Amino acid sequence: MLKPSKKTVELQPAARPSRIRREPLPPENAVTRRLSRIDWSTREWEIRFAVTGIIFFALALSAVVFDIGHVLGL
Repeated sequence: MLKPSKKTVELQPAARPSRIRREPLPPENAVTRRLSRIDWSTREWEIRFAVTGIIFFALALSAVVFDIGHVLGL
């Protein structure tokens, strides 16, 4: 049998992951800090979202009516 003169390399076991739990990083700028302080589930914000949704729906509906009128040539 052939006996090599070099030893084989013995690999070390993989390092265990750290058990330290880290806090998430704080927000970077003032805008994200302000947005994180807002309570989005209040009645005031629900009213704002509802009014915004009604306005966007009205704009979309008027765009569709205008486009249909333009296609039909009325």
